[in-house]
Amino acid sequence: MSMFKKLKKVFILEEEEDLKKATKKSEEVEPQLETPSSNSTPTYTAKPEIDYDAIDTPKGKPNQKFVDILLKAVEESNLDGFDYLEFKSSLQSLSKMDMEEETRYKSAMAMASTMGGNKSKLLESANHYLQVLSKEKEKFAAATESQKAKKITGQEASITKLQNSIEAKRQKIEALKKEIELDEKKMEEKKNAINEAATKVQQTSDNFHYAYRVVTGQILADIENMKKFLS
Repeated sequence: MSMFKKLKKVFILEEEEDLKKATKKSEEVEPQLETPSSNSTPTYTAKPEIDYDAIDTPKGKPNQKFVDILLKAVEESNLDGFDYLEFKSSLQSLSKMDMEEETRYKSAMAMASTMGGNKSKLLESANHYLQVLSKEKEKFAAATESQKAKKITGQEASITKLQNSIEAKRQKIEALKKEIELDEKKMEEKKNAINEAATKVQQTSDNFHYAYRVVTGQILADIENMKKFLS
């Protein structure tokens, strides 16, 4: 069986509850190998000096694609000899047996001792894989930012451009509305002026024809009288 398949058997979180348990365990005391001086004995702190955002309680759900990516990175950085990964495999095998967690760890350590493993190597290698995963997280963060810039930030700029265009057109529409209102007012004024002018023209025409009738009527009357009274 390949190392990658072994890792999948050891690390895959099939249920959401498993993820919660693993996350809770990561928030408890975890060993970290400090870099010792050349003549000193290795010492350990309670927690690794590593960005723990990667293993804080997440909002998402286990995703096999990302689990495989992380395990591939671990596989490619596998250290020679018996290290944390082999120890983890032993723990996984012992998990099928009915024993307390402390007993399981001590039993796995006993097996590790027969293969040249010791606490210092296990802690050092475990921290090594944490650093490998931390780098994967950094790469993922960089890729995420790139996608944000491409698919979100770029689109936001496009939305801003459209908003500006819409606002400019709205302003043009408002300006056109005002122009239309002014033109309608002018049109009404011209209609009123035309009506007034038409009324005056008609009144003038009526007055002329009335005067014409008066004058011609008198002449016609005189003509009739002259025919009647003059020999």
